[in-house]
Parts: sequence; C-alpha cells; structure tokens
Amino acid sequence: MLTAKIGAVLSRPLDVLVRALARVSPDVLTITGLALNGVACAFFALAGGPGFVSPTTLRVGGLVALGAAIFDMLDGRVARLRGRGTKFGAYLDSTMDRYSDMLLYLGLMILYARLGHTHLMVLVWVAAFGSFMTSYARARAESLIPRCPVGLLERPERVVLLIVGAVFNRMVAVLWIIAVLANVTAIQRVVYTYVELKRGWSNVFTPPGGRKDDA
Repeated sequence: MLTAKIGAVLSRPLDVLVRALARVSPDVLTITGLALNGVACAFFALAGGPGFVSPTTLRVGGLVALGAAIFDMLDGRVARLRGRGTKFGAYLDSTMDRYSDMLLYLGLMILYARLGHTHLMVLVWVAAFGSFMTSYARARAESLIPRCPVGLLERPERVVLLIVGAVFNRMVAVLWIIAVLANVTAIQRVVYTYVELKRGWSNVFTPPGGRKDDA
C-alpha cells in the first residue's frame, strides 16, 4: 500500500519526533492535529474567488494538512511510548479524525462556492459523504463481527490524496478518485459484513481499544 511505503520512509524521522515529544500528552497532539486541519481549511477556502484560483494558497493549505497528518501519526506512537494508551484516547483520536476530514472538505466546499462552481461543490459533498460512510460502515460492522478489514480507500490514502491534490493543484481529479473509491469501499464493507453475518456471527462483538482506526 502507498501509505505503508510512506510510513516506512518516515519511520526514522517520526521516531525522532516521538522521543522529542515524549512528555507531551497524546491528546494534546490529537487536538493540535485538528487545529492544523482548521488552518488548512482556511487556506483552502481562501485559495480562490470569482474568476481566479491561487495555486500557491492551495499548496500552503496542502502543506499545513501534511503537518496535521504528521501530528495524527505521532499521537498513537507517543501514547505507546509512554504506556498511556487509553480507551478515551482512542475514542478522542477517532472522533477528531472525523472532524479533521470534514474541515478539509469544508474548505474545498467554500472554495468552489466562491468560484461559483456548483458542480464541484456537489463533487466535494459526494467525496465527503463517501469518506464518512467508509468510517461508519467499519465502526458499525465491528460492533457485529470481530473485524472488517476490507477497503480500497481508507483514511490514510484519502488524506494523502487530498494533500497531493492541493500541493500539485490537481484537486478536482483527486476528488473524483475519492468520490468513487470511498463509496465503493463503503459498499465493500456492507457486502463483507453481510457475508460474515451469514457465516454465523450472531453475538455483538466489541473490539479492544486502540489508538487508531484508520477508517
């Protein structure tokens, strides 16, 4: 997977950052990531107006979103290093991830509204809807079956795509990819859950707490 390769490349620098931030609460890192995504949202929203688009402003938004993604990777690592992983930390992390995703889509929605491109606003909405449903489909499935590991496009891939789209000014193409593959992923998970339940999973299963769900 692309994100696995990126993670391998960044593993050593991330380990250095984890040691440097070892005294910081993982929850503070989670909230910092959310705040940075709010800043990225503002840059996306201000990257255009009637008749113009500023690739530079869009690119800055993408770089800020990259910084937010780094904090998103750090919180779990710091929690494990400190032995401070908690169920609430995992819950907070997953919840803030959803807010972070929606902030990025909100910024793009405002951008295309300012440009007067209604069809692109609809595209953003479909991509955002698919992103939400992939997460919901997994969370709901894993209350019924032990695991729901299937999915073409999970959260790390979606975030990487949005960053790439912003940095290289190819956001429309990226949104099309997310809009299609995120919704396909949600459908995959519905089908997988149906098949698994038919195999005899009948008891409610609550998975053990973890820091990340990467849905």
